[in-house]
Amino acid sequence: MRVFKTRTIATEACKKGRVTMGGSAVKPSRTIKEGDVIDVKKPPITYTFRVKEVTGNRLGAKLVPDYLENITPQSQYDLLEMTKISGFVDRRKGLGRPTKKDSREMSRFKEDSYADTFFLDFEDDDDDQ
Repeated sequence: MRVFKTRTIATEACKKGRVTMGGSAVKPSRTIKEGDVIDVKKPPITYTFRVKEVTGNRLGAKLVPDYLENITPQSQYDLLEMTKISGFVDRRKGLGRPTKKDSREMSRFKEDSYADTFFLDFEDDDDDQ
């Protein structure tokens, strides 16, 4: 698993205090050594990694598992699943705009509700005659 897609994003995360070692925020230039445990906050969860080996060169994303061990607790992944399942249902009013998927679901709901009331009214008119 690649932790960050680019070095720029990784640097910004360090500057914002989202990357910690031993409970304290680290700078982007922090030297790491074998056995260090690194916590990375990517809301809504915090990933935890243990450094297996240090390399002097940059690596491709496929080689990262050879050098980092993902020791994130299962409870964090459960939290991530719950967040995905809840979707826009838990979104409070005014807390951002709906995603494209959310908009489509709301449109379908409105169309279905409108069609149901139209056909119900139409059927009621037939019964009167």
